[in-house]
Amino acid sequence: MTDTTHISGAAQIGILRGDAAGVREKPRLAGQMGAGALMLTVLAFSAPIAVVQGFIPFTILFDGPGATFGFILALLLLLLFSVGYVAMVRSVPKPGDFYAFISSGLGNVVGLGAAFLAVAAYLTILAGVYIQLGVTVNALLQSIGLPQTSWGIWAFAGWALVSTLGYFHIELSAKILAVAMLIEVAIVMIFNVAVLINGGAEGLSVVPFTPSAFAEGDMAVTMLYAILVFMGFEATALFRDEVRDPDTTIPRATYGAVLFVGLLYTLSCYALTSAFGAQAWEVAKNAPASMFGIAIGRFVAPVFEQIGYFSVVLSVIAALISIHNVLSRYVLNLAVDKALPTALAKVHERHWSPHVASTAVAIVAAVLVLPFMIAGADGAVMYAMGTGIGSVGVIVLMALVSFSVIAWFWRAGIPKTSNVFKVFVAPAIAGVAMTVTVFYAIAHLELVVGGAPGENLWMLAVLLGPFLAGIALAAYFRAARPDTYQSLGRADRMSEFLARK
Repeated sequence: MTDTTHISGAAQIGILRGDAAGVREKPRLAGQMGAGALMLTVLAFSAPIAVVQGFIPFTILFDGPGATFGFILALLLLLLFSVGYVAMVRSVPKPGDFYAFISSGLGNVVGLGAAFLAVAAYLTILAGVYIQLGVTVNALLQSIGLPQTSWGIWAFAGWALVSTLGYFHIELSAKILAVAMLIEVAIVMIFNVAVLINGGAEGLSVVPFTPSAFAEGDMAVTMLYAILVFMGFEATALFRDEVRDPDTTIPRATYGAVLFVGLLYTLSCYALTSAFGAQAWEVAKNAPASMFGIAIGRFVAPVFEQIGYFSVVLSVIAALISIHNVLSRYVLNLAVDKALPTALAKVHERHWSPHVASTAVAIVAAVLVLPFMIAGADGAVMYAMGTGIGSVGVIVLMALVSFSVIAWFWRAGIPKTSNVFKVFVAPAIAGVAMTVTVFYAIAHLELVVGGAPGENLWMLAVLLGPFLAGIALAAYFRAARPDTYQSLGRADRMSEFLARK
């Protein structure tokens, strides 16, 4: 097949279709997203204004003013993770993301288990966020004096919109996500600037930036929440076939996403703490859900409390689009490697989208949400469970990727463009920190998914079951279908890497 690495736009698409040679080939994913578009596409996953309104108050609840320092530590940790991640992006030029990286470093058996774990984790997050959309729309309606409705109505409306967008080219979603991100970030920054200009409730202080303030609260819980809210940036490599110059675009988008969201959350946590001064800890304990609404209404204008609710709805829709796109590409990659039915690997001839995989993801998401909708389950409880357990799965994957980086470069050698810190030290620190986070999250799962201590430990089966199923399937391929086994993880990794050194 013709090499299209350095060809862009319509010329590239024409060659992919076989028009230039008069031979029709199967369409592949294609696109010309730049670093900015890719960064906004994955950042939408984390739903920044929803984090500022719904999660940051809980970090303040557990650590008071020291929560700001917790976000600084989380930012540094995720930057260390990104160093190893980017090294793998440049050395394993495959669009499989965690699936490809873990297969490369830890072998195809663990790699396929990790891929199935990724699908399960992102599916539970997707289902949880659909329910969150319904709950959030209800909160918006109540804030303007309208009666409460069933969360299921709004979850279904969001599902229809997201499923439709997933059928088309990624750049359509990217444009929508860019607009949504700009709106929600603008509102958060208006709040942050207003608080800083007015000096908060009692004047600005450097205390929230100090380790001593951080040590006064529950540091472990604070770090757990701070790491959880970074989710999304880790999927940049999945879009490798849909960006221009992936070896440059993906690293820039990865670092840019981590730095942007990390600085935004650090500043927002500081502003929210400053908005209440000495009362911040008490307010977070008594009314965490309304903390941001009260503060933005006080420091900007009362109408911004309703604007905030509206922007959270927009933010959640953007997150759904981002998660759906991530899942569709995981399913596509697994289908290409014949670990899932190959029909799921089809790419639309006109839209250059994983339309079959996208439709499959939409159907499964509907199947997951529908029973709770029919049963009239408590939406707030259900979305906390879905997003919580899914986020634990993503952190497990991030730990595995960090150790995969070390294993890969230990065997392949350090390339000239890298060094010991990038391929061994940084991923080792990140891997250990992520592993500790996972064990703490499991030991205190009630902090992540709700319920009483030990009540929802059964939910770990949602992650462990698919992981073991993937391992079993890979073991079967190794014994009965060695050709399929060898192709897992978007293979030919080592030969391509050595050729690029």
